[in-house]
Amino acid sequence: MFAIQPMSPERYRQQTRRSTLLIGAIFLGLGMLCAAASVKLFGTSDGDNFRWNLLGVLVGLALTVAVVRISLWRQPWMAPAVYGWQLKRSLMRVTNVMHQVKAGVATGDTAAMKLLRFYHLGLTQMHQLDGNSSELSQLVREIDTHREAMEAQGLDPTQDRLDPAWLETVKRFAK
Repeated sequence: MFAIQPMSPERYRQQTRRSTLLIGAIFLGLGMLCAAASVKLFGTSDGDNFRWNLLGVLVGLALTVAVVRISLWRQPWMAPAVYGWQLKRSLMRVTNVMHQVKAGVATGDTAAMKLLRFYHLGLTQMHQLDGNSSELSQLVREIDTHREAMEAQGLDPTQDRLDPAWLETVKRFAK
């Protein structure tokens, strides 16, 4: 179950830039090393070695992904980037069933109401973390209207956790 956590946008952007640069450097090093090794092992001195270079870069990419997932993913300095990735994945899970969520909200379904509120809170945080206030300003009216509708039904507008049961509940609404 994913939970929205308070986070400083400035710290988030600083930390994610740092981790992105480090991962980019790892990829650059591994890609170049693997490309050179594949050309050295399989290439010809007078031929076109593009495919061996490409293969080396792809192997370098696969190794970079493995290093990040196996070794770096749990490092404290990667926490903001991991959190951002999990936030965006959670929002995508809701986006994938948004037409069903909106159908549930139209009927007053509690799970759909909570799911849409989580989506709004997560989207707000994502835009704040990414420094994209112009997109967020376009959603303010929709977010406020939905919050007021939840309060009118007696539902708690603080929905900072994505409950997978809500997703299953809203999937029953017509497409």
